[in-house]
Amino acid sequence: MPRSATTLTDLARVGFARLGWAGEELRALASEAELGLDELLPAFSLAADPDLALNGVKRMLQRAPSIMMEALHDPIARQRVIRVFGASEGLTDFFARHPEQLPVLGTPTLELLDEEGAKRELLASVGAVDGFSTVLGEDAWTALRIRYRVLLALVTAYDLEQSNPVAGIDTIARALADLAAGALEASLAVARSQVSTKGHGLWYFPLDDVRATRFAIIGMGKAGAAELNYVSDVDVIFVAEGSTTPEKELPTSTAVEIGTRLAMVTMRGIGETGLEPGLWEVDPNLRPEGKAGALVRSLESHAAYYDRWAKNWEFQALLKARPLAGDAALGEDYTRLVAPKVWSSASRENFVESVQRMRERVTEHIKPDDVEYQLKLGPGGLRDIEFTVQLLQLVHGQVDESVRQRGTLPALAALAEGGYIGRVESVEFAQDYRILRLLEHRMQLRHLSRTHLMPRDEAEQRVLARGSGLATSADELIARWTDIKVRVRNLHERLFYRPLLAAVAALSPDEQALTSAQAEARLAAIGFQNPAGALAHIAAMTSGVSRRAAIQRTLLPVMLQWFANGPDPDYGLLAFRRLSDTLGESYWFLRMLRDSSGAAARLTQVLSGSRFVGELLERIPEAAAWLENDEELRPRGMAVLEDETRAIVARHDTPDAAAMALRTLRRREVLRLAIASILGIVTVEELGRGLTDITTVHLEGTLSVIRQSAALVNGDGIEFAIIGMGRYGGGELGFGSDADVLYVYRPVRVDKPTAQSVAQFIVNELVRLTEDARLPLDLDIDLRPEGKNGPAVRSLDSYAAYYERWSLTWEAQALLRANGVAGDRALIESFHALADTVRYPRAISETEIREVKRIKARVEKERLPQGADPARHLKLGRGSLSDVEWYVQLLQLQHAAQLPALRTTSTLAALSAAEDASLINHDDARKLHDAWIFASRARSAMTLWTNKTSDVLPADRRQLEGVARLMEYPPGSATQLEEDYLGVTRRARTVFERLFYGV
Repeated sequence: MPRSATTLTDLARVGFARLGWAGEELRALASEAELGLDELLPAFSLAADPDLALNGVKRMLQRAPSIMMEALHDPIARQRVIRVFGASEGLTDFFARHPEQLPVLGTPTLELLDEEGAKRELLASVGAVDGFSTVLGEDAWTALRIRYRVLLALVTAYDLEQSNPVAGIDTIARALADLAAGALEASLAVARSQVSTKGHGLWYFPLDDVRATRFAIIGMGKAGAAELNYVSDVDVIFVAEGSTTPEKELPTSTAVEIGTRLAMVTMRGIGETGLEPGLWEVDPNLRPEGKAGALVRSLESHAAYYDRWAKNWEFQALLKARPLAGDAALGEDYTRLVAPKVWSSASRENFVESVQRMRERVTEHIKPDDVEYQLKLGPGGLRDIEFTVQLLQLVHGQVDESVRQRGTLPALAALAEGGYIGRVESVEFAQDYRILRLLEHRMQLRHLSRTHLMPRDEAEQRVLARGSGLATSADELIARWTDIKVRVRNLHERLFYRPLLAAVAALSPDEQALTSAQAEARLAAIGFQNPAGALAHIAAMTSGVSRRAAIQRTLLPVMLQWFANGPDPDYGLLAFRRLSDTLGESYWFLRMLRDSSGAAARLTQVLSGSRFVGELLERIPEAAAWLENDEELRPRGMAVLEDETRAIVARHDTPDAAAMALRTLRRREVLRLAIASILGIVTVEELGRGLTDITTVHLEGTLSVIRQSAALVNGDGIEFAIIGMGRYGGGELGFGSDADVLYVYRPVRVDKPTAQSVAQFIVNELVRLTEDARLPLDLDIDLRPEGKNGPAVRSLDSYAAYYERWSLTWEAQALLRANGVAGDRALIESFHALADTVRYPRAISETEIREVKRIKARVEKERLPQGADPARHLKLGRGSLSDVEWYVQLLQLQHAAQLPALRTTSTLAALSAAEDASLINHDDARKLHDAWIFASRARSAMTLWTNKTSDVLPADRRQLEGVARLMEYPPGSATQLEEDYLGVTRRARTVFERLFYGV
């Protein structure tokens, strides 16, 4: 071969790294074997590491030239040998020790042995007859290990020739588990012969006793799940029983003693150092009491331990238990014994939390330098997938036998089929699991050593990329692995830590059975007033074989408990059914409830606690998506709302169409605030600001479309503005609050009569277009000059004339909350300037102060509804909103002209400014503040609870309980709420009477 750039390029393209060395060795090999380079290079191009493969061929030519030459001249054997040598230095070492075994790789058609075939082959290697080997000692172990490695080489060759090794990982893992079962069976046959033959080992037992000993090896972990690696500890549990047959009666105690010796010799035959190196470690440490426990136990001893002493993790481990070797019937007895304990273990106290914590401990124990490279134990590794799947199995397998699978991949498929995880998540998890397992296999195959660490060396990473077929370079492989880790970790955290798991685990089997005969009684017992109706809703949502029904069957047992924790479970379930009927076919809805961190619990909380939210959600069901993200429930900023409002106005051609879209916007944002309020995400101050903002943009948008449509070209000839009054002007709206407003205009290009007509038209259209039967918006103009007898809209000059000539003290007091909210900014500023002359007088006379106090006393006497308890009225009652607001407003009338900080429309801001100015001491201010906050919260809570506006704290215990729960009181707090309200308002009233009336 000429040493040209082209030749070196060809070698590099094949995958060689040591180009000069490879060129020389290939020329020598071609010459010695009398083969052309065009025959050799294609074979080496198939190797994960062509340099390693070439070196292996060279070693074999030195060790057994005729055997190697024969393989090189057979096209099938040539490709297969080079592939195996390029993938596994460990197998190359094996064939170098035993070159006579190499021809097996020339088998024309490779077929994988099943468990029965593997046992037959390996038992034959030790000459086993009826479970006893005819070969003993080191000869037996050597024969067994050589035959095992020959079979392993055939599995490897089959694996490397797969066109899609990712898809084939299940088959290879099963074949490796079958080989392990065969090796254990053969080693056990040797052990039986050795312990029953004098002179072979430390122990001897009569042949009949050994034959009568029923002894089984139970596979655990990956061996039990039939998903074994190339090199892995094989986790086992040993069980022994005596026998009572006509030929022989053997006590169980003797059988356990013999079984213990059999277990020890069996393990020695597999893993002890010898002429042929050991295969792998047989690990019995998952047995009862671990390393401190007896190596072999009887069935009764196992049962006693699991009933009394076993920890949660032991049941998780037993999930994969299956008979591997020995007495198959005894092995099946063992699995039947432990299965009920495994599948009821999730109901143990704090089971889910303990499994979650155990996974965290596994990660914590990784060496810091290894975390980034851990394929198995690190974040986003195999353990994340396995722990997630096992936890889901143990929780849902309590009642659903279909998910009781040993293998990770079959379990994933069953969980998806049952609706416990999404199909997309199942497919992603399964594909990522297969890829990680393939990487693990190729890494272990390299040196036939147990490793789970991604190589740090770039050259080794390149070999892994080629050997797995997952990438063409080291960088590409690491990038793909990194993506998998992120995806796996995210999905693990979403599924593994979802609160639904712990809640399902805590249910008894009866509680999970939705249609049992006792269902009505259970529903009544947990708080449903109409259990028959509730059962009908449940049946409607869970009947059938659809995926939606399957997921609902998972969700509802837990959600029923959560509904029952709310004040009105019957309405909550009804509202959930309506929502499910609307969204049940939407993938995201059921996925969110099943998988998100708390969305299902939140939904039950808002539906069982608020008819206001339930009825709005019927109209805006997609809002349920907000429940899994706190940021989605935060009040949207004014700028964002204004942008959306402008967009709505711009894309609609008629006022009615735009107004409909604006009403939808208002409903949506009020619903957002309602849910946030129930969940404690917003304070009452944030709620007031949020409701004010959405009311304002609604009015701004509606006003804009009215004026644009009425005068498309030159405008309507006037300036027009809406002035917020009362709680609206103060930015302190609650649910159910009226929007107190004034309307003002100023002629610009038209005469006064025309201006009045245009302004009245605008007002009429505002009332019409903002009318909403679903979420009423009452634009209350009763605070206008002359009250109900005055015109609905006035010019600025008319307001000025009225306030100059006729204004009463109460009107100056009302103007303290006046704040322009929509319309022409210049007119708003002019109105503010006019209002300032009235509401912030340079001085207020004693007569006017007495008038304020007189009107307050009259309001308490005349405006309180007939029969209403003044101690329970949230707005006009003693120590309630009215007391706080009137006192603060009196301070503003007296001092705002001299103290600019008091010139605010907000009650709480003015109270704070008064305290800062030493007009009220801190203790008194705090009592008034607390009363105002409490009454405001209770007023909104009553609207949320009943979907009706009311200002009287209910006396009915059930209604009061509903309000209490919305105010974040624990269950059964109706009386506590009542006592707290009466106490806080009593203290506020004492302060009010002293400071306002001077008593």
